[in-house]
Amino acid sequence: MTVQGLPMAVPAQDLPARVRIHEVGARDGLQNEKATVPTEVKAEFVRRLADAGLTTIEATSFVHPKWVPQLADAEQLFPLISDLPGVRLPVLVPNERGLDRALALGARHVAVFASATESFAKANLNRTVDEALAMFEPVVARAKADKVHVRGYLSMCFGDPWEGAVPIHQVVRVCKSLMDMGCDELSLGDTIGVATPGHVQSLLAELNEEGVPTSALGVHFHDTYGQALANTLAALQHGVTTADASAGGLGGCPYAKSATGNLATEDLVWMLQGLGIDTGVDLGRLTATSVWMAGQLGRPSPSRTVKALGKSTQSHQE
Repeated sequence: MTVQGLPMAVPAQDLPARVRIHEVGARDGLQNEKATVPTEVKAEFVRRLADAGLTTIEATSFVHPKWVPQLADAEQLFPLISDLPGVRLPVLVPNERGLDRALALGARHVAVFASATESFAKANLNRTVDEALAMFEPVVARAKADKVHVRGYLSMCFGDPWEGAVPIHQVVRVCKSLMDMGCDELSLGDTIGVATPGHVQSLLAELNEEGVPTSALGVHFHDTYGQALANTLAALQHGVTTADASAGGLGGCPYAKSATGNLATEDLVWMLQGLGIDTGVDLGRLTATSVWMAGQLGRPSPSRTVKALGKSTQSHQE
C-alpha cells in the first residue's frame, strides 16, 4: 500500500539534481520471454511507459529474427510508437543491415552492443572482441554521418560467467575503442549482476583517467546478488546521471544463463525520490504499468516497489 508523503525526500550531498532513466523494459525486458508478446501489447507497454513520464524508452532490436525471435516484429512495432511526443526511442542495431532497417523507419537513436570479454563476444556475436568492434565501425560512422545518436553497450564489465573476474584495464580498452569510433554515450553493463560499489567507482575513476568523461557514461545493473541499487548509488556519487532500468524488473540475458532480472525502474525511482533527485517519472503510473504488463505475461513482477504499491495503483491501469 502507499502511504502519503513517502518516500520522504532527504537529499544527500554530492549527488546529481536530476537522473535520466534509460528504460529498457520493452526491449531488454521482453527479449528473453519464451511466449511471443503481441506487437500491440508491446506498443501499449511503450505508450504507458511514456505516459508515466519516461522520456528514453528502448523500443526494440533490429537483429536477425533467428537470434531473438521475440523482437522479430521490429518493423511492425516501431511505426506504432514513433510519434510519441518528446520521447526518444533507441533501437539496437548489430550491423549495417540492422542500421538500414532502423533508418528506413526513421529511427534517430541507435545502439551497438559490444563485450568486454572474449567468451561473451563469442557467445553473443560469434566474433572476437576486436572483430565485433571492427563490425561496429561502419555502423557508427554511417549513423553519425546521418546525425543519428549512437549508444555503445558494453557487456560483462564486472564479471563473466566463463572467465570470472574481468580486469578493469580490459574494460577500459573496449570503452575507449567505442568512444574513439564515435559513440555518443556508453552503457556499462553488469550482465550477471556481480558488481559491488567499490568496483563500480574504481572502473569509473579509471575511465576518467583514460579520457572517458563521466558525462558520456551510463550504468546498467542486474540484481542477481541484490546489489543493483547500491551500485547505482555508487555511480551517482561519482557523478553519473544516466541509469538503465527495466519496468517491473523484467529481463535477463539469453546468452548468460546466470543473469537474473534488470534493476526494476520502480525500485530505482523510489530511491531517487527519497534522495530528492528529479526523474520526471510518476511512480504510481509506472507501477500500474508494470502491474498491467505482469498480467499480460501471466506472472507477478519481481520488483519490491511494485509488490508494495501495486494494489493501490490499479486505477491507473484502466
